[in-house]
Amino acid sequence: MSVNFSTAFKDPDLSRGLIERLHRELDRPLRFMEVCGTHTVAIFQSGMRPLLPAGVRHLSGPGCPVCVTHESEVAAYLQLAEKPGVIIATFGDLMRVPGPGGDNLKLAQAKGARVEIVYSAHDALKLAADNPGDTVVFLGIGFETTAPTVAATVLMARQQGLANFCVLSFHKLVPPALRALLADPDCAVDAFLLPGHVSTILGMEPYRFVAEEFRTPGIIAGFDPVDILQALLIMVEQRKTGEFAIVNSYRRAVDDAGNPRAREILDTVFQTADALWRGIGCIPGSGLVFRPEFEQYDAMARLGLTLPEARPIAGCKCGDVLKGKMQPCDCPLFAKACTPAKPVGPCMVSTEGSCAAYFKYNVEA
Repeated sequence: MSVNFSTAFKDPDLSRGLIERLHRELDRPLRFMEVCGTHTVAIFQSGMRPLLPAGVRHLSGPGCPVCVTHESEVAAYLQLAEKPGVIIATFGDLMRVPGPGGDNLKLAQAKGARVEIVYSAHDALKLAADNPGDTVVFLGIGFETTAPTVAATVLMARQQGLANFCVLSFHKLVPPALRALLADPDCAVDAFLLPGHVSTILGMEPYRFVAEEFRTPGIIAGFDPVDILQALLIMVEQRKTGEFAIVNSYRRAVDDAGNPRAREILDTVFQTADALWRGIGCIPGSGLVFRPEFEQYDAMARLGLTLPEARPIAGCKCGDVLKGKMQPCDCPLFAKACTPAKPVGPCMVSTEGSCAAYFKYNVEA
């Protein structure tokens, strides 16, 4: 059997050796946060979780774009759904994210709202071109990974003269969220497994404060077993030596400098602003809003939308899960009132959501 570049990072013998090293090297408990939900799913899919030392404790993080969408933002989506002449273009996961009173876009669609599922912002642009008599609004969520493509789509809309396209931007930025978590006196994170996708854009620099100010290791890692196990070993080593640093352990995809061109496109269209995160609240400088010169593409301003106050869903503990303060299965609603078929909170909706992953892989702790 030939071994290609991808399978090498799934190699069972290499993975087994790394696990054995972890058992030898770990001399104290290690609570590491999987910032990105894709890492959480990858760990379950690989089957490595029960093979790790008992002292390794997994914490979920705020790296799922659907999970961190605030109740008030969902309420804005529902406001938008009531607007005549509007077609909402959205990723499928957002359809069932609950807002105030348990309402969601799928229910709004059933009541007559025009909602189309798309797979990219560019698909939404095509939808606008095909429906010149309507206003197409793309629901912009996600982090530094997807936001540049949305910004590029806005530039394309301007270039093509498509005046019936705009974006409801609720994009969020990862480094400010990490700072907010670390500033919490109850933070229980010993190390961060930093998101590979986001890091392709950011590179290493925006994470420096994690190690330098908060003396916490941060390892940029890929999503194969060898990637993750190697990152865990680096965390253990840094905790033993007390020498904390940001390490790029995913060099086959992440350049240390990130992607300057993508950041340039992002900065052309958007600027930072305070943003609401579900379960966390307002984090200064953690969101992206349109620059004044692109206001015509800003759905909030163009359609007169507001961000209404919305109370958290009663009993839902998604916020504590996203902060690493609770395991999904410790939520009293988990697998009882809240299931993937009938989610109460967003972490049970998204394919990258911690609760959905714990439910799917039947994980109890």
